[in-house]
Amino acid sequence: MANAVIMPRQGQSVESCVIGTWHKNVGDKVSVGDLLFTYETDKATFEEESKVDGTMLALFFEEGDDVECLVNVCVIGAEGENFEQFKHDMGDSVGTAVPDPPDVPIAETTISENPQVTGDGRSNVQIAEIPILGNPPATGGGRPCNGHPVSPRARKLAERTGADISRAVPTGANGRIMERDVQAAIDAGYLGTRSAGGAFGAAVATGLGGRFTAQDAANSAIYDFPPNNTPAVSSFYPDSEDVPLSGVRKFISKAMHASLANSAQLTHHTSFDATDILNLRKNLKTLNENHPTSVRYTTDISKITITDIIVYATARVLTNHKAINAHFLDDKIRVFNNAHIGVAVDTPRGLLVPTISMANGHTLSELSLYMKQRVDECRSGSIDPDLLKGASFTISNLGAMGVEMFTPILNPPQVGILGVCSIVERSRNGKFYPAMGLSLTYDHRALDGADAARFQKELVDFLENFTFNLTVMRGM
Repeated sequence: MANAVIMPRQGQSVESCVIGTWHKNVGDKVSVGDLLFTYETDKATFEEESKVDGTMLALFFEEGDDVECLVNVCVIGAEGENFEQFKHDMGDSVGTAVPDPPDVPIAETTISENPQVTGDGRSNVQIAEIPILGNPPATGGGRPCNGHPVSPRARKLAERTGADISRAVPTGANGRIMERDVQAAIDAGYLGTRSAGGAFGAAVATGLGGRFTAQDAANSAIYDFPPNNTPAVSSFYPDSEDVPLSGVRKFISKAMHASLANSAQLTHHTSFDATDILNLRKNLKTLNENHPTSVRYTTDISKITITDIIVYATARVLTNHKAINAHFLDDKIRVFNNAHIGVAVDTPRGLLVPTISMANGHTLSELSLYMKQRVDECRSGSIDPDLLKGASFTISNLGAMGVEMFTPILNPPQVGILGVCSIVERSRNGKFYPAMGLSLTYDHRALDGADAARFQKELVDFLENFTFNLTVMRGM
């Protein structure tokens, strides 16, 4: 019996996922537990394993396709078994080629020589239409293009940007033009306006953003199309390589640009005496493993990190400063009674920020264990997307990389983010001490500088007396 494999839904906020790599092709034998394909959201990568034995009968999508959740992506069954009932209306998404239209007469525009200007200021340029045979160049995602099927994402990108899709070098399965191929054509400068009709000539482009316009095409009257299988290579640096953006990097780039463009960000830099927290970590490493633990969590307290300590302190202080523990929502500000802290995690796929909900309600050891679990999930690509949202404040630690000061960028709609810097030696009253930097960025639309400074000062006081505060709060 044939079985359809659907695109899983990873979290309630995820509507679609992008096919990464197919690990089984049509005709391949499949066993329970075999890896079928990888797929990714804008924040994480997942693997889909087979739940049945059989033969791969059909693949409904190609690598790089954006597929709605719960839609059939492939079928597994007995060899030769009918799978028509699992097909659905996918348009061109499966890469089925549409026959090229027959050659029809079209007009090539030419311009007469020696143009003159008449008395009313108009040009007497004569435009002649000469019938020729052939197909006009496909632009804006024509279907198909030069006999190659075009993915929906590639077509949308071409239509949105005015890219000359006939210049795209297909890299998808079965000669399919993918979104990355259109992007390569864009990077090579093959852009035009809709009125130019894809006529990229020898004349200088005068349109916005270096695009060829209809007038540029008329001025050149030259259709100069290189072979479609000739890749675009930089002539200045032929050893360079264009690397497509991953889904995570695209998300980060858009989010960071929007953050700077749509908020009033200001950063305060300060530092604190890290002697107490360094001594605490040293003492924790020497403690016996039989330490008191929570009934819900157990962890090796000797592995509690500086980041764990900073998160614990920040969570306690944030609840006293609701102006910075908030979301700015255009016409209103949403303040939070508890601290839901996002912690930036560096992963091979880019920056991910899992959220520690109700962080102010956890002990230090509970926070440490929870954070380690989320970090491991982020780096393995198995994090639930719903755990990457809902933070009221974010912490980013670059201190381990030797960064002494930086300006973290807000994660909207949050109005505050704390950057943790490296430890440097400073002197006070003739004595040297280890100073750790803290860089606080906040949205000046939501709170004033004095509010941010008061939060930062209380946080510094808490950290400089961390052992005492931990004892008072019984937070271990």
